[in-house]
Amino acid sequence: MPQTDARTVVTEYVTRIAAGERDAAVALFAEDATWTYPGDLALSRTWHGKQEIFGDFLGQVGTLFAPDGLPAITLTGVLADGPQAVAEWTTVGTAANGTAYRNHCLGVFTVENGLITAVREYLDTHHVAQTLLA
Repeated sequence: MPQTDARTVVTEYVTRIAAGERDAAVALFAEDATWTYPGDLALSRTWHGKQEIFGDFLGQVGTLFAPDGLPAITLTGVLADGPQAVAEWTTVGTAANGTAYRNHCLGVFTVENGLITAVREYLDTHHVAQTLLA
C-alpha cells in the first residue's frame, strides 16, 4: 500500500520532478489541486487543477529555460506536521536568454488522502523577473 503521509508524498513529488518523471509527479496531485505562485509577475496567481498547474503554469515555466539549460532541482529539506509539509529546494539552470538562474524555493504543501491538494510557493520573484523574464 502506498504511503500517504505528507512528508513522504511531498518528498516523492519533488524527487519525481527533479528526475524528469512528469507523469509520476502529476499522479501525486488531486484533480482539483491548487498552486499559488507569489508576486506580481505574469505567472503570479493561484492555478487551479492538474491541467492548469502542469500544462499552463509549470509548462510555461519550462519554456523560460534554454533547451540545454533546463533546471536541476535539488531537495534540501522537508518538515511535516499532519497534512502539511514544507519543502525547500534549489533550482539551478540557464534561462532562455542565456542568464544563469539559481533560486532557493520553498513550498507549503497540503496532502489529503495521499494526494497533494494545495501548494503555496515562496521564492525570490525579483530574481525570476531579472533572469527568466528579462
